[in-house]
This record gives sequence, structure tokens and C-alpha cells, in this order.
Amino acid sequence: MSVSGIGAGYSAYYGTRKVQQNTTEKSFANQVNNVASLPKTYQVYMMGDDMLYSGGNGTGLSFYIKYAEDSTEDDPTMIAKGVDENGDEFEQTIHINKINPKSATIVEMRALEAYTGVEKQFGFTSLPLETGNMRLNDRRDFMDMFKNTISDMRLLSQKKAVAYYQYSIQAYWDFISKK
Repeated sequence: MSVSGIGAGYSAYYGTRKVQQNTTEKSFANQVNNVASLPKTYQVYMMGDDMLYSGGNGTGLSFYIKYAEDSTEDDPTMIAKGVDENGDEFEQTIHINKINPKSATIVEMRALEAYTGVEKQFGFTSLPLETGNMRLNDRRDFMDMFKNTISDMRLLSQKKAVAYYQYSIQAYWDFISKK
């Protein structure tokens, strides 16, 4: 059955059609159910008054950072405690002056972010979003990650994001140049 539409030459079809089964939907639903049934728990640390950072990422890594009791102006030192991507507890001592943003872990960069006071985007992060898949001991060149993110944001005409990441990378370049 055909009914004339509003515009000339267009028609609309009214009737019944056979619904096709999409095997991809079944497969996706099974995958979601399989993942949901895995026994996985996450530890979340609530921000306390003496904490400089509290958070994690998509791998299950979750931690908080505080100044160490023996931290000095000449040797700013922080303690990171949390659970890694496997749910195993960890504790790390981080000497800020020894951090190299060209080869750093996510925990080191969070400590450096807190130390430098880099303004966090939307109160969330000053680091490139690629950090969301980093595990506890993964080392990356954050300066290259910033450059890539800036390039991507330029390509997408995201001027505010470009300016923000340029501000962030400059803060870390300033830290490197003072060493």
C-alpha cells in the first residue's frame, strides 16, 4: 500500500515487515553478560584532607597520593598507595625531582600534577586521555602524548582543548627545564 507524502514524488510504505534477527546483537549481549558475571571488584579511595590526589583509571588501577612525612623543599617526596589493575595493593615513594615526564608512570605524573598545581580540566585531569588505559608500571612519554593530543584537537578544531593542553604541556616543560 502506498500513500502520497507531503512532498511531490515521495511515498510512504505502510504494512508489516519481517523482523530480521541480528546475530551481532546476540553476540554483543552475550559478551556483556559474560563480562558482567566476572568476579571483579574495584577499590575507590575517597579524597581526604591530606590527600593530593585520589582516583584511578579504566584498568582498575586506583590510588591516592599524599606528601611523605620526610618530604622537604629540596626533596619533595610523596607516597602513593592503592591497588593495581589486578587488585593487588601497592605503595610507592615518589621523589618529585626524579620524575621524567618523557618516561613516567601514571602514578608519577599524578604526583607531578599535584606538585606543580597544574589546573585540572573540569576538575578531572591535566593529562592526555590516553592515560585511561595505563597500568601501574607502564611508562610512557607524556610529552609526546601531549603533542599528539594537541595535534588531534587542532585537527578537530577544538581550540579550547588545544589551548588547555598547550598550557598543561608548558607546565611540565617548565618543570623539566628547572631540573
